[in-house]
Amino acid sequence: MSLARYKQKRNFGDTTEPTAGKPEKGKHVFVVQRHHATRLHYDFRLEVDGVLKSWAVPKGPSLDPADKRLAMQVEDHPYDYKDFEGTIPKGNYGAGTVYIWDKGTFELLRDDGKSFDKEALKEIQAGDLKVVLNGKKLKGEFALVKMKASDDNAWLLIKHRDKYVKEKYDSEDYTPERVKAQGLREKESGRKKKAQSPHPGR
Repeated sequence: MSLARYKQKRNFGDTTEPTAGKPEKGKHVFVVQRHHATRLHYDFRLEVDGVLKSWAVPKGPSLDPADKRLAMQVEDHPYDYKDFEGTIPKGNYGAGTVYIWDKGTFELLRDDGKSFDKEALKEIQAGDLKVVLNGKKLKGEFALVKMKASDDNAWLLIKHRDKYVKEKYDSEDYTPERVKAQGLREKESGRKKKAQSPHPGR
């Protein structure tokens, strides 16, 4: 899969974000990264066909089936992004703090035992992807469903009812306070620098 759009958006002389990576054969990983950029959101990524298929989830994933979380599909990310954590410098695309909130492996709920990647791509193309997550925080069955009569990139991330359900779930409750504080500090620092600029608004 092409990573051209991902690379076009980034200055790799300034950011330490990865550019490539090769997945382990027979193992499909997922990662959720808490991204405190201009707006706080969570990036939900699934390794399919050698890249990370990615969705930005503004309110974060939930273990409550009653929560239908908006998930905006974004450009594919390189496999090594699964390990990326740190700060994207000011002036760069997505500037802010990235924290690995959860990571693990996943399976397809509708696994025919044949080509994992082919089936996953087929489900994504159809706008109806069902997976089983094996993470530390996120476990069990989830569905990613593309919204009809809406933006082409708008999906919903929904937890299926199983033994891992937790009602009234808030992903921020499972984020370390030090991570929250760091994101707020960097955001405030950015505001101050902008206010002190001799040419504000440029």
